[in-house]
Amino acid sequence: MNYQTFFRSELDRLRDDGNYRDFAELERHRGAFPSATCHNGPGEVTIWCSNDYLGMGQHPAVLGAMHTALDRTGAGAGGTRNISGTTHDHVLLEAELADLHGKEAALLFTSGYVSNWAALGTLGARIPGLTILSDALNHASMIEGIRHSKAARVIWKHNDLADLEARLAALPLDAPKLIAFESVYSMDGDIAPIAAICDLADRYNAMTYLDEVHAVGLYGPRGGGIAEREGLMDRLTVIEGTLGKAFGVMGGYIAASAELCDFVRSFASGFIFTTALPPAVAAGAAASIRHLKSSATERNAHQARVTDVRARLDAIGLPHIDNPSHIIPVMVGDPVKCKFISDRLLHDHGIYIQPINYPTVPKGTERLRITPSPVHTAADVDRLVAALETLWTQCQLSRLPVAAQ
Repeated sequence: MNYQTFFRSELDRLRDDGNYRDFAELERHRGAFPSATCHNGPGEVTIWCSNDYLGMGQHPAVLGAMHTALDRTGAGAGGTRNISGTTHDHVLLEAELADLHGKEAALLFTSGYVSNWAALGTLGARIPGLTILSDALNHASMIEGIRHSKAARVIWKHNDLADLEARLAALPLDAPKLIAFESVYSMDGDIAPIAAICDLADRYNAMTYLDEVHAVGLYGPRGGGIAEREGLMDRLTVIEGTLGKAFGVMGGYIAASAELCDFVRSFASGFIFTTALPPAVAAGAAASIRHLKSSATERNAHQARVTDVRARLDAIGLPHIDNPSHIIPVMVGDPVKCKFISDRLLHDHGIYIQPINYPTVPKGTERLRITPSPVHTAADVDRLVAALETLWTQCQLSRLPVAAQ
């Protein structure tokens, strides 16, 4: 085999299908988000697809905490948590996370992906006879963790309570079971029926594992997520989250009982064998969490901006998935046109929105995933809507009747 020819042909196929990913080389500007410089593009751009949902990656309290910690401790953690890398800042951050979710303990990981992979992989591998019941639209990190565990797994239809109950009922009542699902699903923006899932878990003697990565910081009186908003945190066995989205920094975690967190800490290879997050990162995350526990200003402004963008899209008939979350998937339905629109937004209008194509979403559901933030201005919204309307017409894409909105 000519390996380079193989690699080239596979990449060419991605390009032909419209699914090749080009990276925009962005440089965010301190204090000016969502503005950034695109070094391999048009120069100054406005970012409309960031997961830094509240702009906390630019917040003075976060930056100040990171500067202070860097000057106090230096750059790195010094090693794995087991050998030389557990710092005071890690311990303080875990205490903030446990408090945020009303749990006895929390365990920090280097990313949300790793926390799902390590926690689900360890629970599935180490609990004898465990069956993991996984929502069909769970994130790749959850799927990989479940696969890695080699535990028995059952896939239930997305947010379908009848299907979940049928699959639970088919298992022995006293057999170990874990229901794994998300609160806010990142591509369609829909929300799981958490209370009803907890009811089924109680009825069929199952643990629950809730991924709140797209909800922490954004929902609930203190930013604890959908489960906090709905008063359900105490009913969930494990709550998993990220520090890299609404909290604006980096890292992942689980919050649960002291015994469960200690169990994962003691057996998870994804925790044991990886270098710990730098203390400055942990300090910045802790500052972000503390701020959002006491401030609803960012959350309220965020929801107002989301509502505004949805209404503006409705007014020009652009199809987007109607959901109860902050994620606005604008549906294109064609990979080539989706990438074309993304490219033209960037190069002609200075607007950065990455196309979401297969395999992230099923073929035929290609989309632009727009994530408004409280730091987007009314003028930013005007430019976004005008550019989308122009490109929608240019691509001859269908619109919804405005009167039906």
